[in-house]
Amino acid sequence: MPLRLIARLDIKAPNLVKGVRLEGLRVIGDPAEHAARYTAEGIDEIHYQDIVASLYQRNSIVDLVRATAERVFVPLTVGGGIRTIEDIRTLLRAGADKVCINTAAVRRPDFIREAATTFGSQCIVVAIEAIRQKSGRWEAFTDNGREHTGLDAYDWARRAVELGAGEILLTSVDREGTARGMDLEFIRSVGQGLPVPVVAHGGVGCPQHAVEAADLGVDGIAVAHVLHYRRHTIAELKAALAAAGHTVRMEAA
Repeated sequence: MPLRLIARLDIKAPNLVKGVRLEGLRVIGDPAEHAARYTAEGIDEIHYQDIVASLYQRNSIVDLVRATAERVFVPLTVGGGIRTIEDIRTLLRAGADKVCINTAAVRRPDFIREAATTFGSQCIVVAIEAIRQKSGRWEAFTDNGREHTGLDAYDWARRAVELGAGEILLTSVDREGTARGMDLEFIRSVGQGLPVPVVAHGGVGCPQHAVEAADLGVDGIAVAHVLHYRRHTIAELKAALAAAGHTVRMEAA
């Protein structure tokens, strides 16, 4: 399977926003317009993340998903504020291909099993937002990197898969939005050896950063800053990945 390049779009309704380490949000523009442009430029997937939904106990992204699904014809993953089976059903009916859960999964791990049983594992992505602690371990956080869970990221990733997660999204909060490169040790320590696809997120600022993560064997790389601020194009990222020996889809959707 080709390596997937995924555009991560953080949403604070109605805007596309971008922060550093998931904080200090700056408005970038209209999310649907950016999603359509990235699709035309050859992105493989779009990931919408409502970054305040869990904090405010709401899910307000459905209309955006519906509007985007009418314009974008690559897989669409949606996360943020998903707490019930009905939330998932609503998003899938609106046009999402997959949903991404974190806070609700940590609070009630059996939610992963219920969701996978109802919709199939291929629809269920579990996000693990991790911050390295002084001890050297990576702790999983919820609420967009705001709340401690006490869970070891390595152990939680494997439990999530056992419960039915069909994909794991690994976010290094320490690197997110910094454009300083991905946390390769984190990806290697937590992601390698998992029996489901792993997507790495957080820190890509240039094509070489994407290549370094791809060399660890991840199935997808989620990027935001590098695209939103037009530091590099999707074509440049994919060309670097291909030159490094990775199989990528070069044609635009």
